[in-house]
Amino acid sequence: MSSRILLVAYAAIGGALGTALRYLLTLAIQERAAGGFPIATLLINITGSLLLGFLMRYGLEGSSASPELRLMLTTGFCGGFTTFSTFSYETARLLEGGEWQRGVAYIVASVVACLGGTVIGFALARTLLAAQRV
Repeated sequence: MSSRILLVAYAAIGGALGTALRYLLTLAIQERAAGGFPIATLLINITGSLLLGFLMRYGLEGSSASPELRLMLTTGFCGGFTTFSTFSYETARLLEGGEWQRGVAYIVASVVACLGGTVIGFALARTLLAAQRV
């Protein structure tokens, strides 16, 4: 098996595990939460961001973990668990590097564009559903 395919397999295994854990935690947390606030998603995003921050810093600066294991845990597991962790990591790196303007621009652009994309997705779905009913 080529090394590129092997790396994809590591990322896929980590992603599957992260996705499964996110789903199970969402079910467990939301069953116990009152109201409609998405507390499970918030807690998962915070936890995933903390984990990715730790893994990236520790893995790149102090660990003897193999590149394959780092890929499985970061891109794979954390990416499957929450992509918000990647956004948080990239933003923190910009801010930590003193690139405040780029960091703030990234925050604003990400939040506005992602919310905008969701709103547009809602509108497209409503339009398609309405057309199917006709």
